[in-house]
Amino acid sequence: MPIRFHNTLTRQKELFTPMNPDQVTMYVCGPTVYNRVHIGNARPAVVFDTLFRLLKLHYNEVIYARNITDIDDKINKAAADQGVPISVISEKFTQAYQEDMDALHVLEPSIQPKATEHVDDIIRIITALIDNGHAYESEGHVLFNVPSMEGYGTLSNRNIDDMLAGARVEIADYKKDPMDFVLWKPSTGGLPGWESPWGFGRPGWHIECTAMINKHFGPTIDIHAGGNDLVFPHHENERAQGMCSHDGPTDYVHYWLHNGMININGEKMSKSLNNFITVKELLDQFPGEQLRYALLSGHYRSVLNFSDELIVQSKSGLNRFYTALKDTADVEATPLDDPRTGVVAQTLADDLNTPEALAAMHGLAGQLFKATDNVERARLKGEFLAGGALLGFFHHQPNAWFAIGADMTLSDADIEQKLTERTQAKKDKNFALSDSIRQELLDLGVEIQDTRAGTEWHRSS
Repeated sequence: MPIRFHNTLTRQKELFTPMNPDQVTMYVCGPTVYNRVHIGNARPAVVFDTLFRLLKLHYNEVIYARNITDIDDKINKAAADQGVPISVISEKFTQAYQEDMDALHVLEPSIQPKATEHVDDIIRIITALIDNGHAYESEGHVLFNVPSMEGYGTLSNRNIDDMLAGARVEIADYKKDPMDFVLWKPSTGGLPGWESPWGFGRPGWHIECTAMINKHFGPTIDIHAGGNDLVFPHHENERAQGMCSHDGPTDYVHYWLHNGMININGEKMSKSLNNFITVKELLDQFPGEQLRYALLSGHYRSVLNFSDELIVQSKSGLNRFYTALKDTADVEATPLDDPRTGVVAQTLADDLNTPEALAAMHGLAGQLFKATDNVERARLKGEFLAGGALLGFFHHQPNAWFAIGADMTLSDADIEQKLTERTQAKKDKNFALSDSIRQELLDLGVEIQDTRAGTEWHRSS
């Protein structure tokens, strides 16, 4: 099945055709490593990890880069506050990020470039922009001259005049135009920096990604992805730099993909609302696979409401999947002749539709519960396992999965929710799932009894 994506640049769904039919190049903006990452940072990592898995089904080679931003004013401040070099901060939180991503079962990217390792490449790109008439030096700064580029604002669908009229734009004496943005800035007062043709300084944020892409892939890549909060100004400025730093026209990126933001229990996540949740805090409470299911439960381009209810639903969904594996433990799976033909792979090929992919997994689980023919069960299990692998699931044996969190205390509301799910499972004649929920509650210290008046429960301890 052909792959189609919604391209932010064209604002429509397009057939994906890589430049090289045997190789795909993809770059995703990674974290700025000055603190533990929050659940919003995890969404692009998990979503585009799923894309990475899908692409590897279709192409001989997929080169996937996810960068580390280890030059940033927030890192500088954290280092200054603690009286340590910036490398101490960035290395600590790079390791923490890797641990969080491992727990979410995110695959290692092919390349994980760091900005500090590409300062020479950054200087070369800036020099090329100056030589091409798109950048200039002023008072120790180097700036990109926005009016020099025809079509600036195309990616974010913004008009320069409207941006000037409707946005707060930093006005500085060293700028030729209010929209011009910094490529290089001076480092003074003990700030970290590097020697350059324009003096001791450090790069601006936007130029880092452009330089890393150019270093590892060349002037043009197939896919660039990240959160939709990066469309402007970061990706708009990246695109400007990438297109203007080479002789002759270049597309820089053929397909731009952007994921939506995360709300927490219906509200925008922010420190001021005290609902800023780190991945580590969630991993201390829930298994990574459960969080991964939750992050994939909404379409990647939509806002995802990360709520207590979603966490419970994600555990229930995975319980059903693991029950299907437990019930077919004696069945040897028959691998698909062509994994691209699996129903989960086909739904993901339509603009990475993970909600439909999860629905397809539930459909396969339902078929597994009902199937009696051994050949059919083996075929279904093969497709079920292939779909789970694409979504990054099944890192436990079923019994081990159901033992996770056995020492956690459920609230009364959690128990009632699970009993509702069990009642529905019985109505659906899905007795395997009904029994699984009973056992899960028992493992968590909750005993249930079915009576003529309904289901009663009590805590055993």
